[in-house]
Amino acid sequence: MTATVGIVGARGHVGAELIRLIAGHPGFELGYVSSRELDGQRVSDHIDAYRGALRYSAPSHEALPSLGADAVVLALPNGKAGLCVDAFDAAVARGTAADPVIVDLSADYRFDPDWYYGLPELTRNRYAGQRRISNPGCYATAMQLVLAPMLDVMAGPAQCFGVSGYSGAGTTPSDKNDTAKLRDNLMPYALTGHVHEREVSAQLGHEVQFLPHVAPHFRGLTITANMPLTRALELEEVAARYRDRYAGEPLVRVVDEAPWVSRIAGRHHVEIGGFTLSPDRCRLVAVATEDNLLKGAATQALQNLNLAFGYDEWAGIPV
Repeated sequence: MTATVGIVGARGHVGAELIRLIAGHPGFELGYVSSRELDGQRVSDHIDAYRGALRYSAPSHEALPSLGADAVVLALPNGKAGLCVDAFDAAVARGTAADPVIVDLSADYRFDPDWYYGLPELTRNRYAGQRRISNPGCYATAMQLVLAPMLDVMAGPAQCFGVSGYSGAGTTPSDKNDTAKLRDNLMPYALTGHVHEREVSAQLGHEVQFLPHVAPHFRGLTITANMPLTRALELEEVAARYRDRYAGEPLVRVVDEAPWVSRIAGRHHVEIGGFTLSPDRCRLVAVATEDNLLKGAATQALQNLNLAFGYDEWAGIPV
């Protein structure tokens, strides 16, 4: 049985990636894609992977429930998802619409205990049929995956130095996606209290200090994680922890050398490696790379949709 998926906010970089993924999925089809800027234009004119006749539309928040999609992905900026969710909740309460699975890509519901936090490699055992799913942040995904295997031997706060391509800043013009300002530059921002810092600290139950930067490349991010340890470890034990933790996870690859961000662009997995111990073996540094638009957003959303609809978790994802 085919399930329909609606995408709200489809003009952005992540929305485009979602359209490509859903267009190639064996069990999903696009029900609608909304974009005020592209209203009325053919989706196929913008996304080569899509071959259908669907056009972008611009329904109001209140009209979304009447469109009848089985699942809705909200690819909106932070602070914008609530009006859509409220409209669906009100329609369901009135009995005028079925209750869709909603996957929110913003940070709006990542701290809401009523929503399933969908980082499948770490949280799939918490999924019990919830119809409200909060997709983790791009940086937050890489940070959690690189830190999780070491949590039980971390002595204090972990420091994560992050560098992302400017696609992570979205399509609304700003200094962080201004290619002229980024040329030959590395732009630090939100050096304390970043939403991903709070998100990862809350999810892992361990303090994380995050230092984000934007670089001139378009896509892909790097996390260099510094982890103080409660005891001296051998490098072989460290590598074994990561390989054992992510054995059987096709979207997490453990490598020997420090991964390069240029090699992760367009790929659907996270790479973790470059494990380095201090001389006293009580401090570990590891590196994670990820395509922020894919495993950091669209690919992970598809994993969550697959879980919600009972498909193989990696259906439709090139692994």
